[in-house]
Amino acid sequence: MRPADLSVPELAAAIAGRSVSAREAVLDTLAAIDAHDDVLNAVVAIDHEGALATADAIDQQVVEGAPLPPYAGVPMLVKDLSNARGLPTTFGTASMAAFQPPFDDHTVTRMRDAGFVVVGKTNVPELGSLPWTESTLHGPARNPWAPDRTPGGSSGGAAAAVAAGYLAAAHGSDGGGSLRIPAACCGVVGLKPSRGRVSHAPLFGDQVMGYSTQGSIGRRVVDAAALLDVIQGYAPGDPYHLPSPSRPFVDEVGADPGRLRVGLLDRVPWALPDADVADAVSSTAARLESLGHVVEPVRVAIPSDVPERFTRVWAASLAANPIPHDLLEPHNRAFAAAGEAMSAPALLRDFTSLQLLARSVVAAFEAHDVVLAPVTTRTALRVGELDGLSHAGMLAEIASWIGICPLVNVTGQPAISLPVHRDDVGVPVGVQLIGRPADEATLVRLSAQLEQVIGWPDHRPDPDRWVLPEVP
Repeated sequence: MRPADLSVPELAAAIAGRSVSAREAVLDTLAAIDAHDDVLNAVVAIDHEGALATADAIDQQVVEGAPLPPYAGVPMLVKDLSNARGLPTTFGTASMAAFQPPFDDHTVTRMRDAGFVVVGKTNVPELGSLPWTESTLHGPARNPWAPDRTPGGSSGGAAAAVAAGYLAAAHGSDGGGSLRIPAACCGVVGLKPSRGRVSHAPLFGDQVMGYSTQGSIGRRVVDAAALLDVIQGYAPGDPYHLPSPSRPFVDEVGADPGRLRVGLLDRVPWALPDADVADAVSSTAARLESLGHVVEPVRVAIPSDVPERFTRVWAASLAANPIPHDLLEPHNRAFAAAGEAMSAPALLRDFTSLQLLARSVVAAFEAHDVVLAPVTTRTALRVGELDGLSHAGMLAEIASWIGICPLVNVTGQPAISLPVHRDDVGVPVGVQLIGRPADEATLVRLSAQLEQVIGWPDHRPDPDRWVLPEVP
């Protein structure tokens, strides 16, 4: 068994117990990247020397019997929208290709302090603005289940790396589904925390009007929970702040969730799931009922103009980015132009409208312990599938594919994407569970219960299929 086959807690225990060294764990991840990433293109920067030096220092601590942080020696990849010293931070855009920050973001500092060994950075779309990962700077990341398909975005590289077995967990972020969509495309777990759970320090208070949050991707629920335990927490000056949980999220794995009331929201007005996704949702609902939970429809009115209002808020945020707009890719130039054309009152009207909607949605969801919903309306898109569309046409296709995902960023609720199903050709299909505000614990307990009966960590993509598809 490779070190990367172990869960995050298992590998940390093995390193502390000297059955695996930190160097072996890091070399295992580096070897997997070297063997497969010419096809998958999940990783865009690697710190070979720094990672191995850190691993050797941890191994020396083990030999000396020194106290170890909880995840000492476990390899980690950081999404390339976050700063990590010693590695380029490009944000997926060519104008930042040479930028190498002399500091870590708060979350990266917390990962290092917890003993994770930062090995490299994962591929993203330019500025994280699209739900697939195909930047001009780095090229497309590819899905380990089907390399002609996207791993999703914007945490596409992170999800592909975990699905491919490079490592057990990876860092990501979610501003409109960017953890949950890649997790669903790649057959892994994507955990989006509540607003205020994870800090954007030191550079930002919030991102995109509070819609974006950092989170975790894991092969198993325990992997995603372990990483969230590490990165969660307040930093001075944060505009939102949740108290730390009463116990670690990793301790919720295996805990009895009790008998829960599960709301079912199987569609939104602008997005109709296809048969595979509908089957995944209905079969998950039946599975939950077989486990003793009560599944009932959610009663809530959601207006059809949510995607347009959400997109305008995103466009205004992108327009405020200091990168010269003429250096951006065409779709981001169009976003920025739309944002520049908005007046401040128009932006605040959209934001206020979405805030009011969030109140009604969260109030409706309060009747349920969790809500079950699709992630995307169909499986992973083909790489380049939407090339050639106008900007407006692309936005319409995005809205119809990612469905309910952005609404959960508006409400600030926690959500988790679970790989419960696969289509007829073996491509993963995910569903999401949406929790009450600040209640990631219930999501973790219920997700771990589903994982135990479904057994998705046993489903792995076939490396023999990891070849570049032929260009027609």
